[in-house]
Amino acid sequence: MRAEVRRRDLLAGALACGMLSGCGRAQAAPFPGALLGPDLARGHAIRDGKLPGPTGPEERIPLVIAGGGIAGLAAGWRLAEAGFTDFALFELEDVAGGNARAGANSVTAYPWGAHYLPIPNREARALIHMLRGFGMITGTDAQGAPAYDPFQLCADLEERLLWRGKWQEGLVPTTGLSPQDAAQWRRFDAAMEVFRKAVGRDGRPAFASPSALSSRDETYAELDRISFAAWLAQEGYTAAALLAHLRYSTRDDYGSEPGAISAWAGIHYFAGRRGWAADGAGESELTWPEGNARLARLMAGRIGARLRPRHSVTHVARDGDDVLVDVFDHQAGAARRIRAGAVVLAMPDFVARHVAPAFAGASRFSYAPWVVANVAVSRMPWGPGAGLAWDNVSSTSASLGYVVANHQTSSAGDGPGVLTWYQALSDADPVAARKGLLERGLGEWQREIAADLLAMNPELDGRIERIDVWRWGHAMVRPTVGFRSDPARLAAQAMNGPVFRAHSDLSGLSLFEEAHYHGVLAAERALAHLGRGGESLL
Repeated sequence: MRAEVRRRDLLAGALACGMLSGCGRAQAAPFPGALLGPDLARGHAIRDGKLPGPTGPEERIPLVIAGGGIAGLAAGWRLAEAGFTDFALFELEDVAGGNARAGANSVTAYPWGAHYLPIPNREARALIHMLRGFGMITGTDAQGAPAYDPFQLCADLEERLLWRGKWQEGLVPTTGLSPQDAAQWRRFDAAMEVFRKAVGRDGRPAFASPSALSSRDETYAELDRISFAAWLAQEGYTAAALLAHLRYSTRDDYGSEPGAISAWAGIHYFAGRRGWAADGAGESELTWPEGNARLARLMAGRIGARLRPRHSVTHVARDGDDVLVDVFDHQAGAARRIRAGAVVLAMPDFVARHVAPAFAGASRFSYAPWVVANVAVSRMPWGPGAGLAWDNVSSTSASLGYVVANHQTSSAGDGPGVLTWYQALSDADPVAARKGLLERGLGEWQREIAADLLAMNPELDGRIERIDVWRWGHAMVRPTVGFRSDPARLAAQAMNGPVFRAHSDLSGLSLFEEAHYHGVLAAERALAHLGRGGESLL
C-alpha cells in the first residue's frame, strides 16, 4: 500500500530527526495509521477539577470499585466469586483493562500494552484459582501442579535475538563472548539461582510473586536501599553484553534504567518467578493475540452489568461510617453522588491524589512513559539465522523489539500479520520524556518505528502497510530505590476501611500478578468490613 516509502528514506529521516528530537511534527504521516492513547481529556478534566459536581438525591450502593484496570477488575471478579453482587465498578475509559488494552484488524487481534502472563508461582493461589475457572488450567499432575491448556501457552519459537548480524534462539548471546565475559554471565546466573531458591528467616521466599509475599528478612530488604546498577558494580559485573541484557530486562519490565530502580527490583526480575506447572511448563508464558486483554475481558464478563465504563470518579471522601463517591457519567453528561459502605480505590496514585487526597497522601510514586505501535505488514519478517519468534529483540536497537501478535494463531506464517513494537522512554527524566511523548506527531513516530523495524528486518522494505501508535504517559510505576520502605506505600497497603487501595502501584511493579493480588486483597477486606467476609483465596 505504501511501497513508495523506501527503507533508505525512512532511515535517513530517522537519523536526521534523532530518536527524541522535535523535528517533523508538521510532516505528513508516511503510512496510514492513528495516534492513540488513554483519554487525556477525561483524565485532565479530573486533574483540573473541571467536571461538574453531583445534583439530585444520593444513590446508595454498598460497595464501589473506582477504576477498571486489572486491580479493579480483579476486585470485581473476587466479589462475583464470593456471590456478592451489590456493587458497581466505574471506569473512566470506554473499555476497561488499564494497560492491558487491545485492538484488532482483519488479520488478528493485538495488544496495546501488557501482552503475556508468566506461569504463576505456587503462592499465587487466587490467580491460579481464576485461571482454573477460565478453563486455562485443565487438571493437575500427581504432585498437584496445575496442567495448563497448551493452546494458552506461548508457541515455539518463543524468543530470538539479533546478535552480530544474525538471529539466534533465545535472548542471551550464545556466541562471540570472551571467556571472561562468559564467566561473568555464568556467575550472574548462579547468583540469581541462589536468590531464586532463598528463603528468609521468616520462612518466606526471598523473592515471591506476588511480591507482597516476599521475605521481610533484612538480608533482602537492604537491597531496596541501593540501585541495581550500583549493586552490579559492587558485585563486579562489568561485561558489556551482560550489562546490555540487564538493561533490556529492566526496561522491559519496569520501563527504567538499571540505575533508576532498586537492586531488589532488579533481582526480582530474575529470582521472583518460579512458575508452578505440570509437564515442565513452569518457564512458559500464557499469551494470546490480544495479550492480557484476554484476561481483562474474562474478568469483565464475570462482573457483567455492574461494570460501568465512561464514568469518571471525581471525588471520594469519608462521611462518618460511609464514603461519599462523586461520579460523572460521560455518556449522560451528568454527575451523581453515591453513598457507599466501602470503596475499593483501584486507580493509580497519580489519579488517586486528585480524586481522594485524604487516602493518597505524599508519596514517591513515579511513572515510566512508553510507546507501543502495532504495525500491519503484508508479509512476516524472517532474516538470517533462527526463524521468526514470538518475541524478537535486536542487540543494537534502542527499542525493546517486537512481538508477533498472530504468533499463536493459524494466520501465522509467511502471510500478513501484525508486529507489536515496544519502546520504553527510559533514557530521560520521566517528566521530560512524557512531555516529549505528547509533543511528537504521528509521522515522526511512524518514521522512527519503521526505521527501527527495517534496521532489524530489511526484507520488510515495502511491506509495511499501516502503523498505529499508542502513547502511555504513565505506563507503569517505577520501583525506585527505597520505594519498598516508603511510608506512603506502606500506609496505602495497610488501609483498614472503609476505603481500600488496590493497584499494582502498591508493589512498585506494574505486573499482572501484582495488580491481581491487590485487587483480590482489597475486595476481601471490603467484604469483611461489610460483614460479608469468608474464606480467603490468597
